[in-house]
Amino acid sequence: MLQRNTVVDKCNARFQQIFGDYNINANGKIIVSHFGEFSQDLVNSLSTGIEDTMLESGDKKGVVKRMFSILVEGLQNIRIHGERDEDNNQISFLIVLQTEDEYKVTFGNLVKSENTYKIIERIDTLNQMDPDQVKELYMEVLSNGIMSNKGGAGLGFITMALKAKSKINYESQEVSDALTFFSVNIVLERSKKGEE
Repeated sequence: MLQRNTVVDKCNARFQQIFGDYNINANGKIIVSHFGEFSQDLVNSLSTGIEDTMLESGDKKGVVKRMFSILVEGLQNIRIHGERDEDNNQISFLIVLQTEDEYKVTFGNLVKSENTYKIIERIDTLNQMDPDQVKELYMEVLSNGIMSNKGGAGLGFITMALKAKSKINYESQEVSDALTFFSVNIVLERSKKGEE
């Protein structure tokens, strides 16, 4: 008899819970949801599709550009840094909810449980900064960034916070001895005063 992959089940349950909450509680519509792996082609087509939907919905170019940056950072982060389970699945998800006033973007992926504290510490530090401090940090990391062995300079969450101009909410859930399913939620306002 085949053994069920409980990591996939637990991650899928989390995805279904968020998806359900968005459907029930939100005054909006889910414009994208995907659970599974993200190939580079899928990242490209999702980003383009969301961009088209936003433009058709009348969102300003500045908001669309900021959304594009958040999506690219989040999805590349999943592709490059997302861990794999014991069956070599890179379990991850994306849900984008559109309401009258904002977009809610939720990413989820597996991380090594031992790294969870570092990720939470990084996000908490960003959440305590005002937008000017986030911008300053972004410029500093951009000019002095030490590339990690996976190619990033730690700009992902900084870019998301900078572009969203809001706090990054997160949740983590241990799904095995070594792995945690980590999700982040970013809210992007649809119209900022004085924005193109």
